[in-house]
Amino acid sequence: MIDSAEEFIRLRFSDAPEEYGRAAAEPAAPGVWREVIERHPEARFWVAHNKTVPLEILRVLVNDPDPRVRSMVASKRKLTPELLTTLAADPDESIRLAVARHKSVPRSVLEQLRTDSWEEVRDVVRDRLERSH
Repeated sequence: MIDSAEEFIRLRFSDAPEEYGRAAAEPAAPGVWREVIERHPEARFWVAHNKTVPLEILRVLVNDPDPRVRSMVASKRKLTPELLTTLAADPDESIRLAVARHKSVPRSVLEQLRTDSWEEVRDVVRDRLERSH
């Protein structure tokens, strides 16, 4: 378990694979994640990257100003329909594409993306909707 924001930063930016591996795989309390987000904005991507990051933290990161952070959030398997709906309206087309391809995307979100401005998103949505019939 990661016990503090300082420990997470030390682990993540370590040169030792076993340490930065811990930063990617070990849980931390929500307060620790919030402290990392607030005090270390350069590490928000790595918070989203953590395999155990809770939904309550993903709900914060889904609106992050950095599209790399939002993209990492979009790649998470545990996303709720609410988070997928938020990401489906993202200004970054690659994030909307990730939503269209997401394993758990609800049909309502695919319908929302059916008229996306990017043809590649529309193509993925059309294929997924056709296969679901």
